[in-house]
Amino acid sequence: MTVIPPGSTIGIFGGGQLGRMTAQAARTMGYAVHALDPAADCPAHAVVDRLVTAPFDDAAAAADLARHCDVLTLEIEQIAPAALEAAQKFAPVRPAPAIIADVQHRGRQKAWLTRHGFPVGPYRDVQSPADIAAAVAEFGPCFVKSCHGGYDGRSQVRVARVEECADAWRALGERHAVAERALDLDREISVMVARRPSGQTVAYPPALNHHTNQVLSWSVLPAPIPDALATRADEIAVGIAQAMELEGLLGVEMFCTAQGELFVNELAPRPHNSYHESERACHTSQFEQFVRAICDLPLGDVGIVEPAAIVNLFGDLWRDGAMPDFTPALALPGVRLHLYGKTSARPGRKMGHLSVTGRTPDDALANARAASAVIGLVI
Repeated sequence: MTVIPPGSTIGIFGGGQLGRMTAQAARTMGYAVHALDPAADCPAHAVVDRLVTAPFDDAAAAADLARHCDVLTLEIEQIAPAALEAAQKFAPVRPAPAIIADVQHRGRQKAWLTRHGFPVGPYRDVQSPADIAAAVAEFGPCFVKSCHGGYDGRSQVRVARVEECADAWRALGERHAVAERALDLDREISVMVARRPSGQTVAYPPALNHHTNQVLSWSVLPAPIPDALATRADEIAVGIAQAMELEGLLGVEMFCTAQGELFVNELAPRPHNSYHESERACHTSQFEQFVRAICDLPLGDVGIVEPAAIVNLFGDLWRDGAMPDFTPALALPGVRLHLYGKTSARPGRKMGHLSVTGRTPDDALANARAASAVIGLVI
């Protein structure tokens, strides 16, 4: 039996904002929630029934978490394989540790996608400055990204000339990396797909995303893109989830080029920042869907109720550590404030987001811009 019914206990590796919002959805559905995180004051600590404070590579702590849970999942990919394997001895881990291992390593992730026939942009594995130079000679300007760790623009360097290769290699810690051809981008989209252990699979409509310095600034759902492109993006995401026999959620980030090509950028086997607006836009939020998927419950309706957009709120707004005045934004129709309960703010740290609705995706985005402007945030 794969169903984990309400009243059971869900364990989450990671207590960041994604863990917090997943726990809130799980508690609404009648589940108890335990989590493991290195920080005792992590965002999820206030909403879980039990927090195990330990590093993500602590196999004994992972086993302790699992002994008290009926199913386990994660809100961050950087969980040590040994910890996931230790937990799996006591309760199912969804998505499976083998999926996490492939996603954790950029090179293996791209190789898996290529092997299974999914579109990725031209790239090379690189393990030296000479390898980077060869990629630049073949592709022209490249983004060189470390295979391990790094997200939100971290652990990647743009290289345009051979003379820059040695510095790029040092900047990435002289570690195994991939060099990706710099694409002529038209837009960036993502698709969230859910699959339960018994096989039912659903894909949300694509979201349109905008990044500043490689970090998501805003997102709108549904993406105002041609129907054919949306259909193709959903087909790719569903195909990936089915090929890997996913149990849970998979965020699929994609690049759309000016030439009309569609390439998979990265995979995230968990809730995704670009689908926070699903809480407003869809019948079923990504967080409720996550709970349904890992517990093998019938998946929820992903249809659009009303277009919605989100704007990320970074620590830069917390000048001298003081809470910003959100009153002007909350005075606007349809604006909601979502704060993550983080105890310290620093530039670039995601502290929360605003969510806004509209009659159309363009209206939702315009309303998000207006809400941002009144608190001094330009998007």
